[in-house]
This record gives sequence, structure tokens and C-alpha cells, in this order.
Amino acid sequence: MSRKQLDEIGLKSFGENVLISDKARIYNPSAIRIGSNVRIDDFAILSAGEGGIYLGSYIHVGSFCGLMGAEEIRMDDFSGLSSRVFIYSSTDDYSGEALTNPMVPRIYRNVFSAKVHLAKHVIVGTCATILPGVSVGMGSAIGAYSLVVKNIPESVIAVGQPCKVLKPRKVDLLDIEKKLREESESK
Repeated sequence: MSRKQLDEIGLKSFGENVLISDKARIYNPSAIRIGSNVRIDDFAILSAGEGGIYLGSYIHVGSFCGLMGAEEIRMDDFSGLSSRVFIYSSTDDYSGEALTNPMVPRIYRNVFSAKVHLAKHVIVGTCATILPGVSVGMGSAIGAYSLVVKNIPESVIAVGQPCKVLKPRKVDLLDIEKKLREESESK
């Protein structure tokens, strides 16, 4: 989309070098803030609830991703989603003690909503799902097809269903970020 098209969408705010595919879908754009150097690929869905969606700078959202729910979804600088990643800040009650789906009146449903936060330098592998209330610590990597139901600490590689810490992740990326920022400032 061109800058003019981005203006017309009605995003709460966006920075420079924001590349959003015209095949992406954005719902409730007035609750979405986007930093600079952000790319959102084909068929991604951003559906912001009251809490909004915040994408920092140097972010990539791969094709067929979904970010949706009532509470805030936040991706800090240098974080990214491979294709087909879904982040939910709301979910129905699957216990059978309530009805499910948005077409049922709220009085008969039991929806759980909580903020989701991906800290700086978090990368999420293809087809992973992150559920409400999860925070992924700075520099961590989530493996493909993982189901993230609990917080993940900083600087680890976590995988599985449910997602568990596999091993530490190197944090050389912090030095690389510093170099990138220094070069950008000198231009």
C-alpha cells in the first residue's frame, strides 16, 4: 500500500517505511499503532479489540498470520512472525460450561481475554499459536508448530505443544542491533 492508502485506512499511527500488502486485512484500524520499518505480508489479519495492537519498529508479520482479540497485542522492536502464526488475546471457554462463538449472546459465553506481549528480538516459527496472557521474553525464539500457553523467559529457544524451554539462545543480536542503530544515526 502507498503512504496515501495507509493514511486512508485510519491507523492510529504509523512510521516510515511501512509496507502492508493490499491483500492483508485490517479491522478496527484506529486501535492499531505501527512503528517504522514494518512489513505485513499477504493475507495477514490484524483485528484489534479495545486493547489495540502495537507493532514496534523493524517488525515482520508473515503471510497468513492473525493477530486478534479484545486485549492488547504488543510486538516490540525487531520481533517477527513467520507465516501462519496466530496470536490471540481472547479465547472462548472450551470446557463445555458455556456456549462458544461470537454469534452467541455474551451472557451465554465465557470469553477469557488478556494482553499478549512479544519483547524485543522475539522470533516465532511457522504455524505457532500464542494464547491470551502470554509474554515472551526478550531474545527468545518460539519453534514451528508450538502452542504457547505460558510465559517464556528471556533468551531461550522454546518448542512444543505445550511450548517448553529447549535451550538458551545466543544474544549476539543485541550487539548487531547496536551497530545497526549507530549506522542509521550516522546517515
